[in-house]
Amino acid sequence: MTERNGATPQEQSGSMPDWEKRFRAPRVSLPDWAEDAPHRSLFVSNATGTYELYAWDRVTGEQRQVTDRANGTTDGVLSPDGAWIWWFDDKDGDEFGIWRRQPFHGGPDEEATPGLEPSYPAGLAIGRDGRTAIVGRSTDEDGSTIHVARQGEAPVEIYRHRESAGVGDLSHDGSLIAIEHTEHGDAMHSALRVVRPDGTTVAELDDTKGGTVELGLEVMGFAPVDGDTRLLVVHQRGGRWEPLVWDVLSGEETDLGLSDRLEGDLSAEWYPDGTALLVAHSFEARSELFRYDLADRGLERVDTPRGTVSGATPRPDGSVEYLWSSAAEPPVVRSTTGEIVLDPPGMRSPGSVPVEDVWVDSPGGRVHALVQRPAGVTGPYPTVFDIHGGPTWHDSDAFAAGPAAWLDHGYAVIRINYRGSTGYGRAWTDALKHRVGLIELEDIAAVREWAVSSGFADPGRLILTGGSWGGYLTLLGLGTEPDAWALGIAAVPVADYVTAYHDEMEALKAMDRTLLGGTPEEVPERFEASSPLTYVDAVKAPVYISAGVNDPRCPIRQIDNYVARLTDRGAVHEVYRYDAGHGSLVVDERIKQVRLELDFAQRHVGASPGA
Repeated sequence: MTERNGATPQEQSGSMPDWEKRFRAPRVSLPDWAEDAPHRSLFVSNATGTYELYAWDRVTGEQRQVTDRANGTTDGVLSPDGAWIWWFDDKDGDEFGIWRRQPFHGGPDEEATPGLEPSYPAGLAIGRDGRTAIVGRSTDEDGSTIHVARQGEAPVEIYRHRESAGVGDLSHDGSLIAIEHTEHGDAMHSALRVVRPDGTTVAELDDTKGGTVELGLEVMGFAPVDGDTRLLVVHQRGGRWEPLVWDVLSGEETDLGLSDRLEGDLSAEWYPDGTALLVAHSFEARSELFRYDLADRGLERVDTPRGTVSGATPRPDGSVEYLWSSAAEPPVVRSTTGEIVLDPPGMRSPGSVPVEDVWVDSPGGRVHALVQRPAGVTGPYPTVFDIHGGPTWHDSDAFAAGPAAWLDHGYAVIRINYRGSTGYGRAWTDALKHRVGLIELEDIAAVREWAVSSGFADPGRLILTGGSWGGYLTLLGLGTEPDAWALGIAAVPVADYVTAYHDEMEALKAMDRTLLGGTPEEVPERFEASSPLTYVDAVKAPVYISAGVNDPRCPIRQIDNYVARLTDRGAVHEVYRYDAGHGSLVVDERIKQVRLELDFAQRHVGASPGA
């Protein structure tokens, strides 16, 4: 085994390459805004080289950095009155900590919920009264708990269960609390409960029928009107995610009638006056927005360019702000007024190449792949199969600095929305059961066969890579299909599934029980079949692994177990460990990791000269 270090930017000769500029260019998230003080906003930026929270007063134009931590901060919430910024304080990226808060215009941080011990976060809703918060927590010892925390009073526990649960929302007047829970044991499909602040139940909505049906519900939010008991939720009754309005007191459910008007998954958010919904439509790796009028059921498209809307929010004046990008064009926060909402100063990110859509038949149906060709290079290409994490997530026509770096170095990139991915209907997502990992690899293999047989990819220079679940599939693929891949690069992966289960955070244990049908003790054969460690002795390709030593999702011990087996048999591999959790929020660290990956690939596979 070789432990390697990347060169710093100062050590590089010549001008900064485009791939590095894409990571260093200042980025901003979609700004959140205070419900009762809409001129006050909160956003995330990497302007200092580390992703941190920033406050923005839209009246004065003042922007200031709120947090400043070595490993960065991205979890923050602005109180409805705009007076306070809450942020989650963990230790070195381990996701285990407490909420702190800071005055909007600056001042010392203070513990936001004294009396609550550190935990994993499980949702937060802050009341408009300026003193009440609903705090969701998760620990290995207690499972899921929810507390009502009022300033100056001891927190009061109103919910507890061993299975995963979290805070959905708090009603506009503070009288109702929506909880998402999986008491039925299916961590992929939540049920809903609405309670009073004293914990008494007001209403239940359970499409799983006690866990016997695989249909989930998610909270989108209470109507933003005092005394209004309507709760916006999304459901899967029609085979995909769709919104409905549920009056939690009367029990009335209002379907929006969108099933015949839009294909793909739908989510929604209230307009500030409660008369309309902003509907986000995700279909075949791209997204768009619509305004839905609740009175006349009219649906009007909100004009956005072709690509991906990563987030959107309606403003009190009726305009919509949204974060947009495409594979070729870097992200930008735009408004339907025609303005750029936030335009960070400094280096501009270079663009990249557009994606091509490819559909391939696999054992589970048609698989959607997003394909990019390196500029100025002819095929067949050395090809990187960049596998997304999740697994319930999907790749889209959105800007990503990682794939663009490979393209700059002469590699083609293929991203695959395998079974388990979202955006292609409930059946596609829920197909990921019991034969975990092996199902996804069937879809990846089908796309690989297309890439080789079509002459697109060089069969001797195929690289399998990914992070988190994508890293897991990388290691599993290298062991189960050792002759298919020239190289494997796995970031923060699951490597030893049994040890990972015992060491990971409680919410992920629940997900694994759902995916595999039980614990390692109950279904040992399934864990064995799905674990990369089972096949490690068959791995032929050189392997590169990077891991955060504080990662609660893919803990380090199980990675060490896998690496030890590679070492014992003298397999070609390199390992890079860094002091963070499930990835890094520090730009220099991320660049270092990409540089190491590119270097590893160049030494073992090589590529055509790139930009």
